[in-house]
Amino acid sequence: MTDKRAGAKAHSIATEVRRRIVERRWRQGERIPDEAELAIEFDAARATVNKALQMLADEGLLDRRRRAGTRIAIDPVRKASFSIGIVREQVEQAGLVYGHRVVAHRLSPAPAGIAACLGLPVGEKLVRMRAVHYGDGTPFQLEDRWINLCAVPDLDPSSLRRLNVNEWLVRNAPYLHAELAFSAENANRRDARLLQVRHGQALLIQQRTTWNDLGPITTVRVAFRPGHRVSTDRRAAEAN
Repeated sequence: MTDKRAGAKAHSIATEVRRRIVERRWRQGERIPDEAELAIEFDAARATVNKALQMLADEGLLDRRRRAGTRIAIDPVRKASFSIGIVREQVEQAGLVYGHRVVAHRLSPAPAGIAACLGLPVGEKLVRMRAVHYGDGTPFQLEDRWINLCAVPDLDPSSLRRLNVNEWLVRNAPYLHAELAFSAENANRRDARLLQVRHGQALLIQQRTTWNDLGPITTVRVAFRPGHRVSTDRRAAEAN
């Protein structure tokens, strides 16, 4: 069976198992048939069944443990994957002309809050930079970023004054782990000046931190102009 056909078969099996869970044919905490039995039932290779069950485990519907079999998760939590977008593409997809300006760039000792966020010693030297992304000349979002060059040795610090570091990191620094949080904050004077909004204006804030196998890559506070929307489309049959 080709990889494409095996992938389609795995999705088909996952869809049927998910249906049985949703319709409560298999109940929370109940152990489901093992892979060999399901392979016979669905006329599929065990590897294909394994892939299907792993999709559902990644969604939070199944609890898989070695030697204990696979059970329907108790109080399952649906999971969604997360990808970091390239701001330039987001602006251009909105039909706007993209622009970018680095406001500040320097090597700075990490204060306590940033050090704790990244799991690094207080005072560790990191690159701090602030940049504004524009759409048709209007501020689109403001980022205040700290970068650990030890985790991205290929990044040339001297190029950061002109580089769109968001795009560089997305394309060149794959992350293994990420933490993401959203909050609402009133614009401080710097936010207001750079985003061209009123001081005290309510803003959507995203705080994002990523790590790779060399350690923490970056933590960034992204402030969006009023009116920005964040949405997600989680399709039950997809594992992406």
